Amino acid sequence: MAKKEVTVEQKLRALYDLQLIDSRVDEIRNVRGELPLEVEDLEDEVAGLNKRLEKLNNDLETIAEGISSKKNLIEEAKALIKKYGEQQKNVRNNREYNSLSKEVEFQELEIQLAEKHIKEHKAQIIQKNEIIDQTKGKLGERNSHLSHKKGELDAILAETEKEEQALISKSEDYQKEIEDRLISAYKRIRSNVKNGLAVVPIERGASGGSFFTIPPQVQMEIASRKKIITDEHSGRILVDQELAKEEKEKMNALFAKL
Repeated sequence: MAKKEVTVEQKLRALYDLQLIDSRVDEIRNVRGELPLEVEDLEDEVAGLNKRLEKLNNDLETIAEGISSKKNLIEEAKALIKKYGEQQKNVRNNREYNSLSKEVEFQELEIQLAEKHIKEHKAQIIQKNEIIDQTKGKLGERNSHLSHKKGELDAILAETEKEEQALISKSEDYQKEIEDRLISAYKRIRSNVKNGLAVVPIERGASGGSFFTIPPQVQMEIASRKKIITDEHSGRILVDQELAKEEKEKMNALFAKL
């Protein structure tokens, strides 16, 4: 739908009102600051620690199974040694005796190797349990920190979310009253400046936030409100101080109702 015909002054007022609304949204979001990212990072860290604990516990189960397997092997080897010992009593020649002796020796070596593995596994269990204790301690700290940060974020959201949504809705309404080319220019300028200020008043002979003096003739043109003028240094749209003061008072009254 085509925008209704308005004067340049009305366009400047609408643009500055839009800037004040969007700047208020920026302020609200700045209050939240890095909290949402901090909460997200902490949630990722907690998830990672839980996953690590799960893996460590699985490792413990695997090691315990290994110990059980080696103990069974030892029992089987002892049974074989006993069996071969009984068979040695009934051998008919040295060759059979020596053959059984080798089997006994092999089973004894199997027992020694199994006992060595059991010892290594038990050392691994001690090490894993130490890591588990450390990880649980760290997890407890991170969970506590996460709970605190979530509380902070929830409190801020409870205070500001309603106002933020109302302001965003107002911003969309104001944009509908401004011609598309100006909205496009406004958004482009806003995205290119650090503080998001695309429309600024003249302050002490310079554009707001700038140290570059604006020539008196240009200042007079801005004050006449007959055309839209941008700062040649920053590209920002300029409005006179009186217009800015009037619109700020009007918008502050609006903000107070939200």
